[in-house]
Amino acid sequence: MTGTSTTDHLIQQHILEHQSRLKHVDELLERAQKKIAQAGSSDVAAQVADLKRERDTLSSRVEEFKLKPPGQWSKEEFETKGPMMIWDTLAQKLEKLVERMED
Repeated sequence: MTGTSTTDHLIQQHILEHQSRLKHVDELLERAQKKIAQAGSSDVAAQVADLKRERDTLSSRVEEFKLKPPGQWSKEEFETKGPMMIWDTLAQKLEKLVERMED
């Protein structure tokens, strides 16, 4: 594999990881919103709205990643796991919220 194709592969892998986490977060948000509709809790609705804004910010980053030509990616952008940790933290917050609502 040449340097360019290795880089392209890593970039595609990075984007797929982000998209996978986005899908998981979206599924959790959908569950939370259904529970809010059933329970009508305004406190929980505010928490979900905050988490949705966080999700939207991260989703915008995914779109930026998808549009950026491979030559413009820095090595740190596709080797670092920092943004992945943000997705995981967001998913954990949503999972805990949904669990509380489903109990």
